[in-house]
Amino acid sequence: MNKMKCFLSKKMLLAVVVLLSVGYVQAQEAKDIVLLTLDKALEIALSENPTMKVAGQEIQLKKEAKKEAYGGLFPEVSLTGSYSRTLKKQTMVMDFGGESQTIQVGSDNSYNGGLNVSLPVFAPTLYKSINLTKTDVELAVEKARSSKLDLVNQVTKAYYQLLLAQDSYKVLLQSYAQAEANYEVVKAKYEQGTVSEYDKIRADVQVRSLKPSVVSAGNGVNLARLQLQVLMGMDTEVEIAADGNLKDYEMVMFRRQMESNQLNLNNNSDLKQLDLNADLLKKTLAVQRTNFMPTLAASFNYSYTSLNNDFKMSHYKWFPYSTVGLSLSIPLFKASNFTKVKQTKIQMQQLAENRTNVYRQLTMQATSYLDNMAASTEQVVSNKEGIVQAEKGRLIAQKRYEVGKGTILELNDSEVALTQAQLTYNQSIYDYLVAKADLDQVLGREEVTEGEFYQFNLSSCIRQQNSLTAQFVSFSLSNLANIFYPPQFLQ
Repeated sequence: MNKMKCFLSKKMLLAVVVLLSVGYVQAQEAKDIVLLTLDKALEIALSENPTMKVAGQEIQLKKEAKKEAYGGLFPEVSLTGSYSRTLKKQTMVMDFGGESQTIQVGSDNSYNGGLNVSLPVFAPTLYKSINLTKTDVELAVEKARSSKLDLVNQVTKAYYQLLLAQDSYKVLLQSYAQAEANYEVVKAKYEQGTVSEYDKIRADVQVRSLKPSVVSAGNGVNLARLQLQVLMGMDTEVEIAADGNLKDYEMVMFRRQMESNQLNLNNNSDLKQLDLNADLLKKTLAVQRTNFMPTLAASFNYSYTSLNNDFKMSHYKWFPYSTVGLSLSIPLFKASNFTKVKQTKIQMQQLAENRTNVYRQLTMQATSYLDNMAASTEQVVSNKEGIVQAEKGRLIAQKRYEVGKGTILELNDSEVALTQAQLTYNQSIYDYLVAKADLDQVLGREEVTEGEFYQFNLSSCIRQQNSLTAQFVSFSLSNLANIFYPPQFLQ
């Protein structure tokens, strides 16, 4: 009895150690791979990608230029100082009683220092330029928004590409595992003499033909992962994986397709930039027209002057003087002013034509994306039914082969058909999501709608998690029972 208790105690201790070790290893693996949702990937990309940082700096640059333009309204104040040494004094000739005498005028050293202040009283060019910088800042902000939309589009499609690569890799792995299982069955039948060597060779060839596809799919996962990391601005040494699979987006896909998709290009960034450029040209024309207007400026000067023939500065006498004045400039004729106005008007006409053309192209693109989304939705329905039929066909082929009514070719064809149906199903969902991402970019949508997917699938995820937990507990208890009470011990 004591031996039995000792045996059970050792077994229990061993089981605890094994479970703790497994939990530690799983925790370490979880730390090594970072699971990313689409929202998290976009959050990291928008904060770490160099493109967004450059766009933010460009906005700051335009704001500083705006402050510089406003600075022209303030007076300019400067201190001036000068020194001059007379090398040869000016000579004057004067007539005294019929006799002329020469007199040298001036001093050897001349000093001057003072304060100068100038202020624009009426400067129409300056006023229009300030108005111009406001639009320039708005254009920089819109360009930054365009960069954000482009980055969101690239990251979103890269994330979906990673999901597609992961799902395709899983499908091919399952197909490869099934091919190996079929080979083992055929091999066992061949050793029993119930099938020919041809069946064994065909099953072996089927396994070997799938190996390159599995390797290629694994490389595709690595490439998609690297592309997403580059767009996110992450270190490529960090292992990442997309959380979930493409099938999770199926329900949201159908719900979005039922919603009305009206084309509204008011938020399109390209059109907004063209409108801002048109406003910029309009204000540039206003600036150029101010070249025909007069300008008025005020000035004030307060200075000290000293003239001496020696360098005994302590004995110098300084004499102040001050002036105040107005400066008026009226342009009469400058040929380039007329040509500049004509050039700007031509540019405005060109921009209007370009906007019309861009609007038509964007409408065509948006319509094309909507058509692709509708086609992908229909393909998903068809492909999903195709998977059901392919699974049924594989089951029939397996049963026929087991009873000797079918051939190895039928079995292989059923496996290939199922694999192709699963890959096509994933591809159709991916095509829809990519078309949706491109449509969002064209329409200028900035919000991320992945939250809809989580609201739609939250209950199913909870059910799956509870099911997995129950399976794990059942598995752990059965293993513990085998450890504590081995079959041979119970006998």
